[in-house]
Amino acid sequence: MNTGKGLSVRQAKDLDRRAQKILGIDVLLLMENAGRAVAEVAAEMLGHKKRIAVFCGKGNNGGDGFVCARHLLAKKKSVDIYLLGRTKDLKGSALKNLKILMNLGKKVIKIPDLITWDKIKTKIEHCDLIIDGILGIGLRGNVEEPLSTIIKDINNSKAPILSIDTPSGLDADTGKPHGICIRATKTVTFVATKKGFLKKKAKIYTGRVIVKDLGFYYK
Repeated sequence: MNTGKGLSVRQAKDLDRRAQKILGIDVLLLMENAGRAVAEVAAEMLGHKKRIAVFCGKGNNGGDGFVCARHLLAKKKSVDIYLLGRTKDLKGSALKNLKILMNLGKKVIKIPDLITWDKIKTKIEHCDLIIDGILGIGLRGNVEEPLSTIIKDINNSKAPILSIDTPSGLDADTGKPHGICIRATKTVTFVATKKGFLKKKAKIYTGRVIVKDLGFYYK
């Protein structure tokens, strides 16, 4: 597969499917590799600083965030983990990685609505880094509440932002926001850059794009 011009959303999903179905790589392992790669970049961005907020959505992008948080905790960082939803909203590997954090005794702050967010949003004012694992490349339609307000507040914070795979709210094919979008300092994406990231206007959302592998390749 030619990835020189960036992967489309369809191509990225096909690569993920082939890794699982043809190569036999479990999605849990792909998630582990993704989360670990993001944690390494996050640690480089932090240096000696420690305070991190990791925002996790309900899908596999959020699962990558849970893995990232675990690896940062292993590096002795101070990590606040936010689930934008409820535990019952999760399934599969994302749920497994959430449960691993809980088994480790780590509190995960659940934000199912704007009322909850309004009570705790001032916590991010003291962060040294915010990690965005809210929405992935499969987003269709405009970002809805409460996520749109949370994304706006994250953008208005003074902390640098590291996005996982794609800035939440960005169309990875067109490089345009779905109404509102995270404005990342850096984006760690996987296997190859995404087609939409190459659009000139996308850079204000992606920041510096860093490509990481997931432990497999295709000729």
